[in-house]
Amino acid sequence: MTGTDRVRGGDDVAESAGTGRLIGVGLGPGDPSLMTVRAVEAIAEADVVAYHSARHGRSIARSIAARHLRADHVEEALVYPVTTESTDHPGGYRGALEEFYAEASARLAAHLDAGRTVAVLAEGDPLFYGSYMHMHKRLAHRYPTEVIPGVTSVSAAAARLGTPLSEAEEALTVLPGTLPEEELTARLASSDAVAVMKLGRTFPKVRRALERSGRLEEARYVERATMEGERTGRVADVEPDSVPYFSVAVLPSKVGKAGKADAAASEGEGGPLGEVVVVGTGPAGPLWLTPETRGALAAADDLVGYTTYLDRVPARPGQRRHGSDNRVEAERAEFALELARRGRRVAVVSGGDPGVFAMATAVLEAADQEAYANVPVRVLPGVTAANAAAARAGAPLGHDYAVLSLSDRLKPWEVIAERLRAAAAADLVLALYNPGSRSRTWQVGKAREVLLEHRAPDTPVVVARDVGGASERVRIVPLAELDPAQVDMRTLLIVGSSQTRTANRPDGTAYVWTPRRYPEG
Repeated sequence: MTGTDRVRGGDDVAESAGTGRLIGVGLGPGDPSLMTVRAVEAIAEADVVAYHSARHGRSIARSIAARHLRADHVEEALVYPVTTESTDHPGGYRGALEEFYAEASARLAAHLDAGRTVAVLAEGDPLFYGSYMHMHKRLAHRYPTEVIPGVTSVSAAAARLGTPLSEAEEALTVLPGTLPEEELTARLASSDAVAVMKLGRTFPKVRRALERSGRLEEARYVERATMEGERTGRVADVEPDSVPYFSVAVLPSKVGKAGKADAAASEGEGGPLGEVVVVGTGPAGPLWLTPETRGALAAADDLVGYTTYLDRVPARPGQRRHGSDNRVEAERAEFALELARRGRRVAVVSGGDPGVFAMATAVLEAADQEAYANVPVRVLPGVTAANAAAARAGAPLGHDYAVLSLSDRLKPWEVIAERLRAAAAADLVLALYNPGSRSRTWQVGKAREVLLEHRAPDTPVVVARDVGGASERVRIVPLAELDPAQVDMRTLLIVGSSQTRTANRPDGTAYVWTPRRYPEG
């Protein structure tokens, strides 16, 4: 295959007799010996070699490729007008850069129009956070173009640390340090393996985000990977003022650490305490998890919960899973606390929100015992079944509402009926959990009778089954037509107030909402 054969044009490339070729050349992370054979060939083929540099004139890209430059190469130094966000340009920092990219691409276009081959040098990979991409976006659709990939700084950092980036089913997330701190914290908490680019002035913010997400201790630091002045270590030990732009923070694979974590965890009395984190998985699978919950589940040594809910959580190497029946909440809570007392990090898994008819109460009640008084317990919120069902139906919870469970397993039906009457008399929208099951078949019918004492027969009722799941079905029916036979333990009911409205859309769908404004008395 010849060099010409390798050239690939962008869409609608204009190929005239005088048209040159554009080549984006990935140089790798810094060590010239890590350039690919094709990168060296491309520089040899080029008439013009272009590279970006700061105003002091030094270019890291040029220094990497220096041994392959010839005296007859035309060099185009694309000198950035600014290196920080401070500028007196009328368009600000972005305006100054936009003007620079337009001028730089025009300079390269002049060579291309003259039929010359232009190689634009790029550290790392040209299309991975590289400066070359700004030329590519402006020129590749006009001229035959080839992009030569290079070894990224992320790959180089992992190699220098001597640790896998990601293994098995782990996902690798690459984040720019320029993200807002809250966004960084959320993504760090919810990710498996992570590489954070663009440190330098962003390092203090990135370090705070790592600490807030609970991942600072595992974070590793690599500066100038494969280049002169390379430095590696723990992010927690790095002085912020010493961090250059060409550095990376890495949260490597957890798979290889699983066995070490098991060995390090104390299994007897008197060892270091772990903790219990009670998490909500939302009404269904991973799409409903919050970033904070994802992070807690990933960091846990042990997962404890109702087997159906545990099955929603992806399996991770080294984690122990302790599934049980749905009717042993107290025993499950004590088991989790006992594990934590022995040094394990335990996630107790609930559906929906753990504080709404779920495991948070059981864990906190057990933690009130003297034996577990010193075990740390945290509760992380989740999307509730009521909120999920309401969103699917529209906005029935747009005004005041009450949440009740129809299960009489833990409280007598007389109490449930009394509360139903009180909430209905107050004209509150009602979200009804646990309306029915195979062993509880009459409660929905009795609840309907109680509500009809205070609500019109045509009051809209949202019947939401398996929201977020494979068999999801959400219907809106009049209260008088609510059929108990259509309600099971996977169903949640939302009963409207006197103000709740239903609207039919042209496409045949319907939605329900409760106005935020209540009529004056």
